[in-house]
Amino acid sequence: MKPIRVIFIIIALLTTYLLEAQVSISSDGSEPDSSAMLDVKSTSKGVLIPRMTTAQRDAITNPAESLIIFNTTTQCYEGYSTYDELWYSFGCIGYEQYYPTGTVYCNGTPTVIVDVTNPATGKTWMDRNLGASRAATSSTDADSYGDLYQWGRLADGHQCRTSNTTTTLSSTDNPGHSSFILTNIDSLDWRDPQNGNLWQGVNGINNPCPNGYRLPTMAEWELESNSWLPQTLAGAYASPLKLPVAGNRRYYDGTLRAEGQYGDYWSSTVQDENRRGVKIISFDSNGVLPYNTVRARGHSVRCIKD
Repeated sequence: MKPIRVIFIIIALLTTYLLEAQVSISSDGSEPDSSAMLDVKSTSKGVLIPRMTTAQRDAITNPAESLIIFNTTTQCYEGYSTYDELWYSFGCIGYEQYYPTGTVYCNGTPTVIVDVTNPATGKTWMDRNLGASRAATSSTDADSYGDLYQWGRLADGHQCRTSNTTTTLSSTDNPGHSSFILTNIDSLDWRDPQNGNLWQGVNGINNPCPNGYRLPTMAEWELESNSWLPQTLAGAYASPLKLPVAGNRRYYDGTLRAEGQYGDYWSSTVQDENRRGVKIISFDSNGVLPYNTVRARGHSVRCIKD
């Protein structure tokens, strides 16, 4: 066998070995852990993964399963799933500072703040419901449903879908507990007496939205819904807001209702000072309807940028 051929065979064998071998990067020359292909060891330095904006992330061609980046737009680590071709967020950083003091996060972390603008209206909103783990991937994506608020209350924990209930009405703007307050046909409000000044603007009492955001007015909801095609839950999801049908929570027994069937979203608009004096936008498979509703019911919140 010619010497040069022998050299090539040796190089090929060494290359194959190195490609299959475990690798350790350390200052002490220690062997890699038996469970790891790559074992990086240090007590003074870390590992940096690629950092990029959402636009740069979206420009990646055919991302691999479990590809990980740090998104500088959302301030979240993100991993890619080829199953549904979506990026999933985890380890989001620093959003607590944008929410009101005392905010309770039902899923353990603040709602990620990502803007989305409807070119038809020029309005900018958060891209997901308050309390949602992600922006909707379908009209019935349960991870996008988020929390269900009683009108005018801060995010004190009552909005969690599994929160406890109480029949004791509150005489103040902040009940001081995390229970969903049940009521009856005589009041239909969690607060007695009622306060129609709640949730008015970014500096409004009990505004649960992050800094710079607020509850939309009914006029803003109607402007938005007029751009939906068709005028049904399908159009609500097809819109830039990708609104899911998150259902609602009954005011008299606290049970969940119509998840996957109705989308009911609060506005800040007080129609008049009566039992059914607050406007919501509601949609299902048959159409879109703005109407007055009971303040003690639990509905979704989607924040608009001021």
